[in-house]
Amino acid sequence: MNIKITKLTEDEISRKEIRSWPIWSCGVSEFDWEYGDTESCYILDGEVEVQSEFETVEFSVGDFVIFPKGLKCRWKVIRSVRKHYSFG
Repeated sequence: MNIKITKLTEDEISRKEIRSWPIWSCGVSEFDWEYGDTESCYILDGEVEVQSEFETVEFSVGDFVIFPKGLKCRWKVIRSVRKHYSFG
């Protein structure tokens, strides 16, 4: 149950219509989270560290991140984050 982090080209961003997805933002903080569904997100601003029982990952501006359904983790927002997101 790993978090997948990749970089997308502008063509891939357009094809997936990511820029039409809702935006979520959060200031510097730490919190626990559990994913009830798979989430895909594209990081617009900020820096985050996410720790699960399987791994610890860091991601920031320009990263495309996929969180698997059922993942329990702890978010540590290092720099205020803003992201496009989609569930399902």
